[in-house]
Amino acid sequence: MKVGENRLSSSSRSSNAIARQHLDELKAKGTSSAKSILLFYEHYPVFTIGIRNKSVDSAEKKRLEDLGAEFHFTNRGGLLTFHGPGQLVLLSSFEPGLFKKSLRWYVASLEKTLVETCKSLMCLQALRATLECVRSSRWITTHGIALNCDIDLSWFEHFIPCGLEGKGVTSLSKETKQTIQPQDTIPAFIESFQNVFDCTVVSDNGKDLRTDGVL
Repeated sequence: MKVGENRLSSSSRSSNAIARQHLDELKAKGTSSAKSILLFYEHYPVFTIGIRNKSVDSAEKKRLEDLGAEFHFTNRGGLLTFHGPGQLVLLSSFEPGLFKKSLRWYVASLEKTLVETCKSLMCLQALRATLECVRSSRWITTHGIALNCDIDLSWFEHFIPCGLEGKGVTSLSKETKQTIQPQDTIPAFIESFQNVFDCTVVSDNGKDLRTDGVL
């Protein structure tokens, strides 16, 4: 797990490679020895859209790129959104079937994790600062969630985030009136994730992140 500014193409390759290991083993053996992972990132400015991409033609794509961001078509669900510095992005390669074979349960559990994270940060208003887009194939999920921490909110003025008109977008820093960086939210998110999914999250060097703190 790591935090740091990263291009979407690079972080997606990491997540997709682990998902492919899951899928290849499931196809060959009916079971996977690959571990479920959580990868934390900040991205350079990038607009992304999922498989429902008819709302973005070449002219709209160029308009958004001319703002100074990359643009990527992805295989996730969901509509147009933005990622950039000051936003915590969680990409997962996860096997919900180890817990419960229900994609609805998995998405609801992610939502509950975000609620509990915002509660622990004393900022329930910041639920408008969260994004959630998931793809699943043979019970292996990719993509994930994003949490606006100290992101430049003016980026969201150039489009309708996730197609939700009139809903508005906010950030933890705006709601709490104090600077909250992405790395500041990770311990609260991990604690909430462990409580909701009833599991233990460990870092890639084997240390329990509840005591290790920084990823």
